[in-house]
Amino acid sequence: MDHRLSAEDRKKQLVKVGLMMLRTQPIHELSIDAIAGQAGISRGLLFHYFPSKRDYYVAVISAAGRRLLRVTKPDETLPPEEQLQEMLTQFVAFIERRRTAYISFVRGAAGGDDFAVEVYDETRAGLTKRILTYLGTPDVADEPTSADYLRIHAWLSYTEDLAIEWSGLPEADRPYAADHLVTHAIEALHVLRKL
Repeated sequence: MDHRLSAEDRKKQLVKVGLMMLRTQPIHELSIDAIAGQAGISRGLLFHYFPSKRDYYVAVISAAGRRLLRVTKPDETLPPEEQLQEMLTQFVAFIERRRTAYISFVRGAAGGDDFAVEVYDETRAGLTKRILTYLGTPDVADEPTSADYLRIHAWLSYTEDLAIEWSGLPEADRPYAADHLVTHAIEALHVLRKL
C-alpha cells in the first residue's frame, strides 16, 4: 500500500506536527530534524514543501493564530454579551491548555520576530474586531486609529496577561476560578469604556 500524501496533505501534516511540538517548546526551538522524523520524511523533503525554516515557522505560527480565532468563536445565535463571555471563556481556556505555546506566540511577537509579530497582530486585530461587534460598535472595527479600537486592543493585552499569569499558578494557589477571571475581565472592560 502506498502512503504517499499529496503535496497539500503533506504540508498540512507537517504544520500539524509543528503545532503539536509547539505545545511544549517555543517556535524558534522547534527542530526541523525532529519534525521531519515525526512526519516520517527526510529533512530535505521538508524543505521541498517549505523553502526555508522561516517559511515553515510562518506556516506553523499562522496555523496557531487561525486555531485561536477558531476555538474562541462563540455561538453566533447568542446575545452579544453572552458571545463576549463565551469568547473570553474559550480564550482563557486556550491559554490555560496551551500556556507554553501561547507564551511562545506572544513573546515571539514581543521579541520582534517579523513573522510572529505579523501573525500576532492579525490575530489580535481579529479578536478586537469581534469584541467591538459584540459591544455594538462594528463601525469602528476597521478603524485601528479610533479610540474605541485602541481601548479594546489594550484591554485584550490586560486580559491576556492576567490569564497567562493566572494559568501559571498551581491550581490550588489560584485566587479564583476561570469563570471569575472572565467576569472580572468583562467588568474591567465596561469600566474602561466609561473612562
